[in-house]
Amino acid sequence: MRILLYRGDGVIEAWARDFAAELPHAETVVWQEGERAAPCDYAVLWAPTPALLDQLWNVKAIFLMGAGVDALLKFGNALPPVPIVRLGDAGMAEQMADYVAHAVLRYFRRFDDYERQAREGLWRPLALQDKKTFTVGVLGLGKLGAPVVRTLRQLGFPVRGWSRTPKDLPGVACYAGMDQLDAFLAGTRVLVCMLPLTPETGNLLDRARLSRLPEGAYLINVARGALVAEPDLLSLIRAGHIAGATLDVFRNEPLPAPHPFWSEPRITITPHISALTLREEAVRQIAAKIKLLEQGETVADVVDLQKGY
Repeated sequence: MRILLYRGDGVIEAWARDFAAELPHAETVVWQEGERAAPCDYAVLWAPTPALLDQLWNVKAIFLMGAGVDALLKFGNALPPVPIVRLGDAGMAEQMADYVAHAVLRYFRRFDDYERQAREGLWRPLALQDKKTFTVGVLGLGKLGAPVVRTLRQLGFPVRGWSRTPKDLPGVACYAGMDQLDAFLAGTRVLVCMLPLTPETGNLLDRARLSRLPEGAYLINVARGALVAEPDLLSLIRAGHIAGATLDVFRNEPLPAPHPFWSEPRITITPHISALTLREEAVRQIAAKIKLLEQGETVADVVDLQKGY
């Protein structure tokens, strides 16, 4: 069995070493731009080029080194007609829950306001907010969204969730479908975006929808930058309707130096680190799925090309 490995950033040696240890009877080959790929049974990729994809039409399956699939699905009909398997949790859910919990608690305890006061040399205690009315709404209730919801519930926050199709989560007010999106937003004090990027979700959070949030609401985006209409968000923050935003993802990454988000003090920026892929866990998960496929079994996390995730 031969497995082809490729990462667009070129950081592949450790992946090759871990796959060799996990699947000692398999041959791992690292593809380089300009090469002709040797016939392979499986491909494990991140940010592939069209030239590579054009050589993978005979593999049994393509595995991704992360949970997001939009960087691959953008190739559309150029994709090989084989199963594409994204990474499941692989340690990312806990990281994501930690990140979101920190951001929510920061806004709830008004640490953002205290940071601004400290920069101005002000010593001024602020009124404590009522947790019973500090409702957090989570957009997206999948493998990463559901653990975030559980963590927020454990912290005592009222939580509501929205998904494309109906979900039932204990202690969570669940909304589903576009016809319930406005109602979901209207009762949300902190909006956490965890949706996949698809043709339907691009620019989903534009001026109209962000304006549905109550005045003084906050946004936390740990999904994809293109879900948010950036000029609309900036305008609503400057107008005071949105009190602040914590953004880990952006339409263009790295975020360009002249971008106005850098100079807006009510926007907190992190460099796409809310949930980093844990390589060793990811390799174990992919290797286990390859073993199942070799035995004729089915595997989880196969991408539905029609849904886009």
